[in-house]
Amino acid sequence: MKISELQPGQGNVDVEIEIVSIDEPKQFEKYGRTLRVANALAKDDSGQIKLSLWNEDIDKVKAGQKVKITNGYVSEFQGERQLSTGKYGSMEILGSNSIPKSEEEKPIEESKEELPPNNEKETLL
Repeated sequence: MKISELQPGQGNVDVEIEIVSIDEPKQFEKYGRTLRVANALAKDDSGQIKLSLWNEDIDKVKAGQKVKITNGYVSEFQGERQLSTGKYGSMEILGSNSIPKSEEEKPIEESKEELPPNNEKETLL
């Protein structure tokens, strides 16, 4: 599917796009949870569309990367089409810049958590 074919209200969208730019993420509270959203501009050879990135997806992608949206959803906000993964969709980074699934799910601090606790503080007290 191509960007030029996408219509507001359309679901089950599978499209490969290139990220042109990403805005600064915005953070807000909803239902007692902290959520983040960032708008990105995405393109293919047929046109451009705004892509809504949510939470961990914001940190996965950088400008210049190609991504594949599977089962995405197209909405309209202030007369402009917006693509997102929606509730049931997913985003995959394409090409050599991609991070293997097993690596991207590991917390950055995980290796430190596996070390025994530092007892130096106890000896100083």
